[in-house]
Amino acid sequence: MPVPGDPQPTPARVGVVGAGQLARMMGEAAHDVGVQLSVLALDEADAAVATADHVVIGDPSDRGALEALARGVDVVTFDHELVDLDLLETLAREGITLRPDASALRFAVDKAYQRTRFAAHGLPVPRFVVVDSGSDPALGAFLEGQSVAPVVKVARGGYDGRGVFFPEHVDDVAGLVDSLGVLVVVEDRLDLRGEVAQVVVRALDGDVAHYPLVSTVQAEGMCVEVRFPCDDPALAAPAAALGHRVADLVGAIGVLAIELFVTEAGLVINEVALRPHNTGHWTIEGAATDQFANHLLAVSGQPLGSTEPVVAHAVMVNVVGADEPADPRAGRAVEGAYVHDYGKAWRPGRKLGHVTAVGGDATGTRVTAWAGARAYGTRTRETT
Repeated sequence: MPVPGDPQPTPARVGVVGAGQLARMMGEAAHDVGVQLSVLALDEADAAVATADHVVIGDPSDRGALEALARGVDVVTFDHELVDLDLLETLAREGITLRPDASALRFAVDKAYQRTRFAAHGLPVPRFVVVDSGSDPALGAFLEGQSVAPVVKVARGGYDGRGVFFPEHVDDVAGLVDSLGVLVVVEDRLDLRGEVAQVVVRALDGDVAHYPLVSTVQAEGMCVEVRFPCDDPALAAPAAALGHRVADLVGAIGVLAIELFVTEAGLVINEVALRPHNTGHWTIEGAATDQFANHLLAVSGQPLGSTEPVVAHAVMVNVVGADEPADPRAGRAVEGAYVHDYGKAWRPGRKLGHVTAVGGDATGTRVTAWAGARAYGTRTRETT
C-alpha cells in the first residue's frame, strides 16, 4: 500500500495505435496497473478517446502521426492489425519501441506468412496453398480430386469475416481468385465439431501465462458468444500447450489470441491476433486480472497478473446493431448483466458493445447474458 507522503511511482507511458473498443477498454484498465495511456485516433469520436489520457489524431499509415504518438510514450502497442509493417520496421530502427514488434505482428497481418511459418514448425493448420492467380499450377494441384469447395482468404486486410470467401463449387475457385486480384490463402473447408479460443499473455522476459480455454459461437463471420468454461474440458491442456508454442514462435509481447477449430483429428489453428481479443472480454468480470490489464502490464515491462478465473461460469455476448437504435440502459436493467457500451454511434451490423453474465449455473448465466444483449438491442440470436 502507498504510504502518504511517499513519492508515487512514475506511470509507464503506453501509446496505442488505434482507438476502437479494445483501446477503450485498455484505457479503463490502465490506471489500475500504473499506466498512462495515449491513443492514435482517426477521429475525436473514436471509442477510446473517452478513456485515454492523451489523444493524437491521425492515420496509422501516416509516419508523422505515428511519430507524434511515439514522442509522448515509452512503448507503442496496437488495437488492430491494419498497419504498415515496413513503416513500423523503419520506426523501430530509429529507436521507437514497439510491443509486439513488426516481426511478431506479421503473423496476424499476413495470413500467407502465418500459415507458411506455422506449417514449417509443425503447428496444426488446414491444408493450404498460397496463390495470386487462378491459373497457378499449385492451385490446380491443390483442388485436384476435391469435391468440397475450399475457403479462400485474402492474405492481408481481412477481419470479422471480411476478406473470407466460401465458393459454392470447386469450379468457382479459380475465377474467384482471379477476381480478387491479390495474394490469397486457399485452404480446406474443415468438418467442424466446434470452435474454441485460447488467449495467452507473454511478458517481456518470455514468461507465458494462459487464460482458461473458452467455447465460441460464430454468426455472419463474427463471434457472437463466448462461454467459460469450454464445453469440452479435455481440450484445455492441448490448447494451452499450443498457445505457449505459438507465443514463443511468434515472439509475442502482450496478449496473443488463437482461434481454434475443433475437428475429429484435434485442434486446428484458424486465426491469431496479437492484442486483446473479443474472446477474452469475459475476463473483465471473470478473471483475477483481465486481458486488458495484462496486456498493458506485459508491454510496459511489468510482471504479469494472475489469469485464474474467479467465477464458475461466464458468458459474453456481442451486441451488434439491429434495424432499430440500441439502448445500453435497457441492457443494464437486466439483473446480473454487465453491459459494456463502446460509445459508438448506432448502425445496423456494427459491433456496439458486449454483455457479460457470471454465476454458478451454466444455463442461468447464459440466459442472463442473452437477456441483457437482447434488451440492449442486438440483432443476433442465441443458438440452441
